[in-house]
Amino acid sequence: MGNRVVFKKGAQRKLLERIEKSIPIKDMAIHCKCSMRTIRDWKREKFLIDEQSIKFLCRKAKITFPQKSIVEVRDSYWYTKNGSMCGGYAVLEKYGRIGGDPMYRVGRWREWWEREGKHKNGSITEAKPIFTPLKSNELAEFVGIILGDGSITHNQVVVTLHRNDDREYGWYVTKLIVSLFHVPVGIYKSKRFLADDLVVSRVNLVKFCVEQLDLKVGNKVKQQVSVPRWIIDDKEFSVACVRGLVDTDGSIFSHTYAVKGKKYTYKKLSFSNTSLPIIEFVYSILVTLKITARKTRNNKEVRIDAVDSMARYFKLIGTHNPKHLKHYKK
Repeated sequence: MGNRVVFKKGAQRKLLERIEKSIPIKDMAIHCKCSMRTIRDWKREKFLIDEQSIKFLCRKAKITFPQKSIVEVRDSYWYTKNGSMCGGYAVLEKYGRIGGDPMYRVGRWREWWEREGKHKNGSITEAKPIFTPLKSNELAEFVGIILGDGSITHNQVVVTLHRNDDREYGWYVTKLIVSLFHVPVGIYKSKRFLADDLVVSRVNLVKFCVEQLDLKVGNKVKQQVSVPRWIIDDKEFSVACVRGLVDTDGSIFSHTYAVKGKKYTYKKLSFSNTSLPIIEFVYSILVTLKITARKTRNNKEVRIDAVDSMARYFKLIGTHNPKHLKHYKK
């Protein structure tokens, strides 16, 4: 099965109706090696049509392929990743975890470890490898995410996000981590708070973050962590890092005021962080990009107040967090 074509709403139905004037549904099914029901489902736009079939039918019916009506072309198995992630969240919603009883697994593992595991010399006792990417905008954004809502222990890299508000953004972060390091991401649901932890248990990833990315293990507030020099020295990396920071530790909110009985509302941006070097970094990048911003008196928050500066922020830096985009455009 080839790539799937996503048409604008109604365009797929209209195109197949035009083709049907020259080619009956029965013949279309023969040409596309599918059932007549599939052709009818395509007409009803119940399913996406594959690229090879629709282009063949257009040529057969002598109709110009409507390139302008196409929204995107998706890989044939585009739905599996989203489906598996939605399934994972559904399991989390129902059981509070993915997989079986964790305490049972830990108990059985300890039994095995004492009996034979610690005496073996093999790959099971060795640190699992990771893919080590070159420095890039994506890697700089990952650093911003870690400096925002992330944490690093001696064995794990964790990103903590709001279960409901950041649900879609969690999928983006998961995809980013997988694409950068080629590692699985575990999802753990807090029983006390509306928070999900995206966890990568890889000693080699921790080592890479510390030795190659200049990040630190432990409490970010006590250490007053700063943005790595390799990001500060590169404008594009800095912009990507700010995006990761604001997508995790930032918020978009409405400000309403009245003049002569008439109400006015506009959007503002707030970025909060307890590390002074990070506050200074975000503020300096905004100023460099000529985005008017200000620091609050306690130096724990950066604000963008002006309408034109908000527009400039979303144009030059943007966001990968759907929550921020929805709040801004609402």
